[in-house]
Amino acid sequence: MSLIITDDCINCDVCEPECPNAAISQGEEIYVIDPNLCTECVGHYDEPQCQQVCPVDCIPLDENNVESKDQLMKKYQVLTGKA
Repeated sequence: MSLIITDDCINCDVCEPECPNAAISQGEEIYVIDPNLCTECVGHYDEPQCQQVCPVDCIPLDENNVESKDQLMKKYQVLTGKA
C-alpha cells in the first residue's frame, strides 16, 4: 500500500526530502504522494521515513492503493534498477 498525505498537512516541508524515491511533491494546496513511486521505503528503510518526521501525523496508508510487501519490493527494484 502506498501512503497518502491528508488535509491535516501543514506544509512544513520536512517529508519531501526524506523520501528516497522522490514520491512526495508540493501539490496545489498540500504535499502529495505519487502512488507509482511510493514503496513505503521498502528496500531503503525499515519504516516510512516521511511518517517518522511528520509533526502532525498526517501520512497514513492509502487504502485505495493496496500493495503487499512483495509488490512494494518489486516496485523498489524497478525504480532503483536493481531488478
